[in-house]
Amino acid sequence: MAHKDDEQPQGSGAGPDETTGPEENTSGPAPSGEQAPDAEGLTIEDILGAEQTPEAAAEGASSDKEASLLIDLKRLQAEYANYRRRTEEQREREIERAKGEAVKGLLPVMDDLDRAEKHGDLVEGTPFAAIGEKVRAVAERLGVVSYGTAGEPFDPQQHEAIFQAPTPGVTQATVLEVVEVGYRLGSVELRPAKVVVAVPAE
Repeated sequence: MAHKDDEQPQGSGAGPDETTGPEENTSGPAPSGEQAPDAEGLTIEDILGAEQTPEAAAEGASSDKEASLLIDLKRLQAEYANYRRRTEEQREREIERAKGEAVKGLLPVMDDLDRAEKHGDLVEGTPFAAIGEKVRAVAERLGVVSYGTAGEPFDPQQHEAIFQAPTPGVTQATVLEVVEVGYRLGSVELRPAKVVVAVPAE
């Protein structure tokens, strides 16, 4: 009969030489189904774009929109400035035309004054001379300018040639005599100067 002391005790755990199995290698390669991303072939723009946060993307879009709106605003300001300039120039031309139509009624009176002066009828201190000075002062305040003098080059844009006189020694068409002076008001031509033109003799 065996003694109880000879019975081997039933251990609840494994012995020191028993292992549960090889330890898992956590530093080994990734499973075939989960490959690490390949960094080759990526540009700086790709990397920066990947790192851009939604907040940064929204901020960039907002900056682009503000820049576009600023460009549109500057273009509208330039267009408005050009519109104002054109409108102002047109308004000034219309004012000059209106003044010109009113001044044209004075031109025959001023012609009479010029003829009277040439004949010596505008004697200083006489009532007639005083009236002539007042009429000319009114025309000057309105901006009326007379032109056309003998000896100046003939300009078909300003002078109306009523006669051409071949003259020895003349190399270019020149105003020989002013029959009727011309008048302009600003850029408005009220009347061209009627002149006799000296032309080169053949």
